[in-house]
Amino acid sequence: MSQPAQRSPARVFAAACIVIVGAMLVVGIVIFGIDRNAATNKDFLQYWSAEQLLAHGGNPYDTAATLQLERSVGFKENQPLITLSPPVAFFFALPLGWVNANTGLIDWMLLLFACMLASVWLIWLIQGRPETRYHLVGIFFPPVLRCIIAGQLGIFFLLEIALFLYLVKSRPLLAGAALVFCSLKPHLFLPCFLVMLLWSVYKRDFRILAGFFAALAISCGLTLWLDHHIWSQYRTMMHASAIMNQFLPTLSVWLRFAIDKNRRWIEFVPEAAGCIWATWYFWTRRDRWDWTDQGLLVLVVGMACSPYSWYTDQALLLPAVVIGLTASEKSVRSLALFALIAGIGVVAMMIDAKWSQLTSGFFVWTASAWLVWYAYARHVRPQVGESAS
Repeated sequence: MSQPAQRSPARVFAAACIVIVGAMLVVGIVIFGIDRNAATNKDFLQYWSAEQLLAHGGNPYDTAATLQLERSVGFKENQPLITLSPPVAFFFALPLGWVNANTGLIDWMLLLFACMLASVWLIWLIQGRPETRYHLVGIFFPPVLRCIIAGQLGIFFLLEIALFLYLVKSRPLLAGAALVFCSLKPHLFLPCFLVMLLWSVYKRDFRILAGFFAALAISCGLTLWLDHHIWSQYRTMMHASAIMNQFLPTLSVWLRFAIDKNRRWIEFVPEAAGCIWATWYFWTRRDRWDWTDQGLLVLVVGMACSPYSWYTDQALLLPAVVIGLTASEKSVRSLALFALIAGIGVVAMMIDAKWSQLTSGFFVWTASAWLVWYAYARHVRPQVGESAS
């Protein structure tokens, strides 16, 4: 009879850290729930109001109805918080349509926290359950913390990427289906989707694409069943939206405003360049393609080139961050650069100032910084392997 494996002190300490952080978050959620206006201070409010309207036969993109609903729970602004995401997956958060704002906020925060822990665990499994504890960085990764604080969607994108990487070799159909919610912000993943298409054609294996499009069809069908006119309502809202006239904290938008803010096509140039590069990068490595290596680099490039994103969206980069840390753990420069980028993000989160808000131009550099760091971490990886051998 085999002896049970002994728990190392590092594993016990890691488990204790997770329990402590989880307990602190639960306490914070309870405190938020006591405050009647807690939900009005988070981006969660836009998802709650949309689901409320959808569940009761309304238009989730109706500006006047949304403002009236949000003001009923203490929202003070003159312009409502309206989600700009397409209605492809509205049904998954439909339970928010039958609970009050604060109850919905508590449930939403618990769900985000559970998805974060699941993602961290999956990343650990993807790496082969290593003795290192770099995957625990996910609990304190600044974009992840920002997602939980703001109630943003980035955690769900992170979970989908982790699920895809975990399932892609053993269950490609489910791996493709796991990516369905990425269609809420397809511009973040366009180079990855292009590579996925090329990989499927080259390998003559369309199970990933079949899983994705099947899940997307089911998602769209359920949403249309709830509201037959939701796509026309979405188009009307986007035409009236001034989002394209705003300065968003991305390199693409900065480039457009620096050259000519009235020429909107400029901010799509980096993403077009990213897609061209991704095509070349995949094709020159098609015989040895690895989604947990080259695929993650394409993901990071896609984030850096995105024409529209927020700092919280960078939570989906956590698999690349953890794998990059593991690959370059012997490189002091790599660890120092990571600590610098992450540290600035933590400090910005702790400072109550206009330049630390998500809409601030302060965050223009962050996606590009993660790309530079990850590329360097991959560059020093062979040297680490040689020194370890």
